[in-house]
Amino acid sequence: MTQTAERPGTTGSPADRTDAWLAAFEDALTARDVDRAAGMFAATSFWRDLIAFTWNITTVEGPDGVRDLLGATLETTGPRGFRTSEEPTEADGVTTAWIEFETAVGRGRGHLRLQEGGSKAFTLLTTLYELKGHEEPLRQRRPMGAEHGANKERRTWRERREQEEAELGYTTQPSVLVVGGGQGGIALGARLRQLGVPALVIDKHARPGDQWRSRYKSLCLHDPVWYDHLPYLKFPDNWPVFSPKDKIGDWLESYVKVMEVPYWGSTLARSASYDEQTGEWTVEVERDGQPVTLRPKQLVLATGMSGKPNVPRLPGQDVFRGEQHHSSAHPGPDEYKGKKVVVVGSNNSAFDICGALWEIGADVTMVQRTSTHIVKSDSLMEIGLGALYSEEALANGVTTEKADLTFASIPYRIMHEFQIPLYEQMKERDADFYRRMADAGFWLDWGDDGSGLFMKYLRRGSGYYIDVGAAELVADGEVELAHGQVDHLTEDAVVLQDGTELPADLVVYATGYGSMNGWAADLISQEVADTVGKVWGLGSDTTKDPGPWEGEQRNMWKPTQQPGLWFHGGNLHQSRHYSLYLALQLKARQEGIPTPVYRLQEVHHTS
Repeated sequence: MTQTAERPGTTGSPADRTDAWLAAFEDALTARDVDRAAGMFAATSFWRDLIAFTWNITTVEGPDGVRDLLGATLETTGPRGFRTSEEPTEADGVTTAWIEFETAVGRGRGHLRLQEGGSKAFTLLTTLYELKGHEEPLRQRRPMGAEHGANKERRTWRERREQEEAELGYTTQPSVLVVGGGQGGIALGARLRQLGVPALVIDKHARPGDQWRSRYKSLCLHDPVWYDHLPYLKFPDNWPVFSPKDKIGDWLESYVKVMEVPYWGSTLARSASYDEQTGEWTVEVERDGQPVTLRPKQLVLATGMSGKPNVPRLPGQDVFRGEQHHSSAHPGPDEYKGKKVVVVGSNNSAFDICGALWEIGADVTMVQRTSTHIVKSDSLMEIGLGALYSEEALANGVTTEKADLTFASIPYRIMHEFQIPLYEQMKERDADFYRRMADAGFWLDWGDDGSGLFMKYLRRGSGYYIDVGAAELVADGEVELAHGQVDHLTEDAVVLQDGTELPADLVVYATGYGSMNGWAADLISQEVADTVGKVWGLGSDTTKDPGPWEGEQRNMWKPTQQPGLWFHGGNLHQSRHYSLYLALQLKARQEGIPTPVYRLQEVHHTS
């Protein structure tokens, strides 16, 4: 591709216009002309950077935001080599291009949307995917495996692995300790392994995947297989669309072994403290009942996006004669045939548990406290995800990696505008279903602005159900429905604030989770948890997501106000995609590569 520093204009093909814009942008950056570069963005525009310029995950808005970002980062970033990686396209007056570039320390990929005849950027995504001199051992760089020739000091692969397992955490210390060995911790552990970062993943469960095996037996993923791949090793082509929990558990255990992720099961993290002078954590753990002290430089909490279970404290819980537990501890329906069960809550877990209990022959009542957004699974797959994550998408050349970057290229500020029309289609398609739910008395919503499930997930991580059948039980009256807050429990009933009594042998609190910084409070201190602040949410000033606007997920996958402390997690898609950027940040710090952070996460809410 031939580049020229001419001003981008309205003539030529989409490729010509993109080439001209990239050349002019690079020319401005090379000249350190921040004002000229900022002027190449539309009045309403967005630049989302995933660590390439900012060593942060952040979005700036408009020419003023671009000017501020470049003013702070341009000198140390040294960007160059902007080019398209495939033929740009044009639709509805917007030119869309996939791009590549380099920085002083790494190589990047991105996505660009141009408006105004190709003269102004509307959205720009820049991401770092590898560090120069620290590339992953992939394809041409893959390890030999076998050692040819004669060598009296030869050690086999197995001998080297056994030595590493014996020494790590004892005679040698991990650079990174990942607390939490679910899909998030495992994905990050695999990334760090490939980058040569000495890291250790620990989990309280005995085996990888036990986090899934221990949940109620009917649990399946509600996201489709194309959305849920782990890094490096995709699910086979004959893997089920929706993975049963035990199958996922077995896959995670196999993945840890195949990807050689250093992993300690049956390990509890008891306490952690940070030494500002040495830049080192002291983490006291208990492995198989034996105390071990670990001293990592970086501590990652991968204990689950939803954080700690919210278990309500209610009068009468101490006198209730039946069983009661949080949904995260629900063992499944088998012991409750013929029992009266009250499930407090009306989101994913509540519906799943109600459905399984009804199937076993329990008498089930759901207590709905606030409205819930419901979308039918097949409608979500076809309308919401089909263009990016499906067999059809793959046939159209949309790989998982391209889908991830496409999704990442849409700034959170305007993402709801893209989502609203999709959910309007779903509402129309399933109008009869929603009518029947309303007739049954179920309180429905579509999010504060009609943007549906995914924005609810990003903003608050709750308030929705992907219907795989249990909603029909409510619509048909097979699962009883009650409304209101729980006032107290008696020996044999749940009593609502309006006086309604619901007889119960079992109460399941499907009442959600708190912020992940609750884990930091338990492990480190409340002071550190407050220093970091709330984890998750965008600051959208919608229900359960208080402002001010953050522009990105609070404290996720990026530096926090506590040095050396990171949060990682989310669904399988986020665990896969964002583990790359977190791993690169950790690798850079391990190698001593300067990582000046632009716009360190501010703290507006502590819980």
